[in-house]
Amino acid sequence: MRSFLLLVLLVLFVSPSFAQVKKSPDRTEGEGPWKQLIIRGVTLINGNGAPPTGPVDIVVENNIIKNVKTVGYPGVEIDPSRRPQLKEGGKELDANGMYLLPGFIDMHGHIGGESQGAGAEYVFKLWMAHGITTIREPGSGNGIDWVLEHKKKSENNMITAPRIYAYTSFGQGSKVPISTPEMARTWVQENAKKGSDGIKFFGAEPNVMKAALEENNKLRLGSAMHHAQMAVARWNVVHSAKAGLTSMEHWYGLPEALFEDRTVQHYPVDYNYNNEQDRFSEAGRLWQQAAKPGSAHWNKVMNELLALNFTLDPTFNIYEASRDLQRTRRLEWHETYTLPSLWEFYQPSKISHGSYWHYWGTEEEVAWKENYRLWMTFVNDYKNKGGRVTTGSDSGFIFQLYGFAYIRELELLREAGFYPLEIIRSATLSGAEALGVDHQLGSVEVGKLADFVIVEENPLKNLKVLYGTGAIKLTENNEVVRVGGVKYTIKDGIIYDAKKMLEDVKIMVDKAKEESDYKITQPGLK
Repeated sequence: MRSFLLLVLLVLFVSPSFAQVKKSPDRTEGEGPWKQLIIRGVTLINGNGAPPTGPVDIVVENNIIKNVKTVGYPGVEIDPSRRPQLKEGGKELDANGMYLLPGFIDMHGHIGGESQGAGAEYVFKLWMAHGITTIREPGSGNGIDWVLEHKKKSENNMITAPRIYAYTSFGQGSKVPISTPEMARTWVQENAKKGSDGIKFFGAEPNVMKAALEENNKLRLGSAMHHAQMAVARWNVVHSAKAGLTSMEHWYGLPEALFEDRTVQHYPVDYNYNNEQDRFSEAGRLWQQAAKPGSAHWNKVMNELLALNFTLDPTFNIYEASRDLQRTRRLEWHETYTLPSLWEFYQPSKISHGSYWHYWGTEEEVAWKENYRLWMTFVNDYKNKGGRVTTGSDSGFIFQLYGFAYIRELELLREAGFYPLEIIRSATLSGAEALGVDHQLGSVEVGKLADFVIVEENPLKNLKVLYGTGAIKLTENNEVVRVGGVKYTIKDGIIYDAKKMLEDVKIMVDKAKEESDYKITQPGLK
């Protein structure tokens, strides 16, 4: 399969539009940074697998964590003499009774797209409102120059945005199809010179893939891959990992590596990949064609990936509508926080990627539920054997909204068998390790950067308290209330009011609806 065809498929069916979305305005949110910031009396839920501990005071100076000091015991009044002292010009944040976690890392974060009508400010604020302080942009669909510009602005805190690690789609910007190893090496070198942090692959001829990965590894850049069906028959996850790929997205390519009694997925004879319903309905039957859990071949593939320190970034949430369409399209935040243009993009369509609801039915959903069971079993086994699993959302498609979908991914990791503390590690330190920045991010430790999430409820007891809409709770007075939602997102020592950012998003959505007199309705209903 020629590289040109794969690049065309990438543009049409996988990534956001290559047209640039609106630039994010200069930052007006956030307090700080200060020479010194002390967060007082918080319970720390770290990203390194340690159990919660508190109360602690966390001291930050010039965006570097200087001290994490235990200052007392639960239920016992804190002795002021045990606490770190505030310096002149410093800032105290009273977080007594609250919970603090490392900033979340979204390993699959597309920054909107013209076809979705999702501008940068809208996307960034939804992420930040849910505690996401770092994203890996897998493909730079708005153009690598645009993404690198926003990366620099975020680094300098000129805009309200997570820190950005920019990966370029393989072949992006090339005037001709990349069809030889020499062309692949040249493109990889040029990509590095532009300042890209890595490459997102979808597939190419094996000799081209080998050359590109070899050159990319020489330059010590990251790599990720969605093993698209158009090339996976000759190049699955094991081929990628052995050639030096550092992480895989979703699950494509993994069942193919687990085939025992076939070499190619058994597609119906009238299948057409460009038909989105064909593509996704048959994808839901793929895991059932693979080796059984615990079988010799299952373990062989798993052990090969483990030995190569390979990273899985499953993005469970992005396919959840496949197993329960009605639930996913009726998620309560759509009415308030989903832009009309994005809602329209989700509707049944023959040309919009992921809008494959031509005639989605019970049979497809039942197949996808079994798909999830097997897929989750592999991912959980991989984690239990020491493999790295990160957290990514791939939002902006298939009824999954930025920020909210990331929290749903945490819930789905729980469904897969991850213990709550393992989930937090996946969302923080594992992502930092995969990006090669665990010396700076991913856990609350002396010497690391001041990226934190603060919430008033314990997320280990109920992950739903991390949703911007909070969790439903019945009080002792028989009153139904909402609790939770991230209270503060702290990035680079700057304190952001998470609920205020979410309110800003609501205003954007209200304005868009007012301008077009738009109301969200369900497909086929007036």
